[in-house]
Amino acid sequence: MNVSFFIAQRLIGKKEHRFSRPIIRIAITAIALSLTVMLMTLAIIKGFQNEITNKVIGFSSHIQVSNFSNGNSYESTILKHIDSLKLSLSKIKGIKHIQSYATKAGIIKTENEIQGVVLKGVSSDFDSTFIKNILINGKIPSLRKHKRSNKVLISQTIANQLNLNIGDSFQMYFIQQPVRVRQFKIAGIYDSGVAEFDEMLIIGDIRHIQKLNKWSSNDVGGLEIQLHNFEDLEKINQEVYSNIDFDLNASTVFDNNPQLFDWLDLQNMNTRVILILMLIVGAINMISALFILILDQTQLIGTLKALGSQNWHIRKVFIYHSLYLILKGMFWGNLIGLSFCWIQKKFQILELDKSTYYMSYIPIELNIAHIIAINIGTFIVCWLMLIIPSYLISKINPTKAIRFE
Repeated sequence: MNVSFFIAQRLIGKKEHRFSRPIIRIAITAIALSLTVMLMTLAIIKGFQNEITNKVIGFSSHIQVSNFSNGNSYESTILKHIDSLKLSLSKIKGIKHIQSYATKAGIIKTENEIQGVVLKGVSSDFDSTFIKNILINGKIPSLRKHKRSNKVLISQTIANQLNLNIGDSFQMYFIQQPVRVRQFKIAGIYDSGVAEFDEMLIIGDIRHIQKLNKWSSNDVGGLEIQLHNFEDLEKINQEVYSNIDFDLNASTVFDNNPQLFDWLDLQNMNTRVILILMLIVGAINMISALFILILDQTQLIGTLKALGSQNWHIRKVFIYHSLYLILKGMFWGNLIGLSFCWIQKKFQILELDKSTYYMSYIPIELNIAHIIAINIGTFIVCWLMLIIPSYLISKINPTKAIRFE
């Protein structure tokens, strides 16, 4: 029989003295709040990162294949032999979808406003799943007709700046020799919340760009590749690069949007700081609680020592008692933290300024592995922090302890 565990159980079942009761409650509350904050912080940061990443991928896919000469230009250069290239890339394991695109910079002019934009031309192989999710008005134009479609999608930001709405027409000027003009009609309006795209991107028929650039119907500006698993991005990008010609480049979503992803990476640093601070708060409160428990049970320690108990056995009594308090705090922390995350994920009760945070609500991403890791980490850190202060028991004199009041 584990005597230390038995005595600890009796102490747990016994009501705390008036002196130790508030300290014990504060320690449990501190553990619960620390765990709640850690769970909420990780869920919110991961949700925020995933939401932004999914939006960026929705606009530009996981990998883009284009000419090296493109650089950072909005003017796509011609990409030939597209059918054979698609066939070669489609054999790579892990690729979900391949679609062609081209971009061309232009200027929209209305009666009262003027705005520089980029026309992104897509074809019948365009995967419209993401656009459907952010479409707030109208519909996605059909690109399967033999005739070029003049219907386009614009963002809510551009629509507000130019005072345009569904069904309105506008002229777009393309700066080349000679200057070309095309008239488009608004079929739908989207709103992603990501200013980098909403302020300039218009989605339309790629055949307009092919005509403007004097390309054939099989020529495009590049390929966008979607993957089944985001974790395989770097590996598949290397395979794609090895399967394309020397004058072509394969770039990932990270390469194409470095500033945005660098900013998202900074959130990981904030997460680590918060987790460390919360662990320190919980551990310090448990150390304080353990000291109070030892002080409150000084007579018991003296009695056990007088009966011949070893210091380590007595220390285990208080460690077991403290671990119970840790587990109790962790229970309430998980209950509160996970309940908040579930409510926010389902009902989106806490809102954000979309123009600042790229979304209208606080996103939540719950990951079982993260939840388990936080709980295990909290338990281990708090337990390790109890070992050193429990050493105080070995310094207690049994004669003085028995007479301690």
